[in-house]
Amino acid sequence: MSENAPGTTAPEGIRCSDAEREQVRAALYAAAGEGRLTMAEVEERLGRLEELRYRHELAALTTDLPVVEQRTPVGWRQIVTAAGTALAAEFAVLRGRAPEPTPGRRRVLLIITVLIGLLIAGAIVASAVHGFGPDGFEGHGPEALEHR
Repeated sequence: MSENAPGTTAPEGIRCSDAEREQVRAALYAAAGEGRLTMAEVEERLGRLEELRYRHELAALTTDLPVVEQRTPVGWRQIVTAAGTALAAEFAVLRGRAPEPTPGRRRVLLIITVLIGLLIAGAIVASAVHGFGPDGFEGHGPEALEHR
């Protein structure tokens, strides 16, 4: 959760964000997966979750659950994990399964995907038309100059 805005001192008056609600939702599902909560309890808490407005109210839904420590990968694993997460989010937008973060994002992703596909297809066609021989590219090596 983020820090309080400057000038505010009462934490019970701070509104919660959708991201904070999503963290609580994930914690409830994780607790159900571990057998700490029944599905009826999860559904009851999720029903209350949508009605809550303030951070201190969110905490009340998970006070009886252990804090889940999220291990962050280190080194290259962190970079690959972040890239994979970003790529998965982009594919979700491309397939229409996630809301577009900015207008026209899906169109841009489709254009980029089509261009990459055309480049790959062009490389394959150029390779097939140009031809490959046992000496490498047919007629374009140093040996080809000697034969002319």
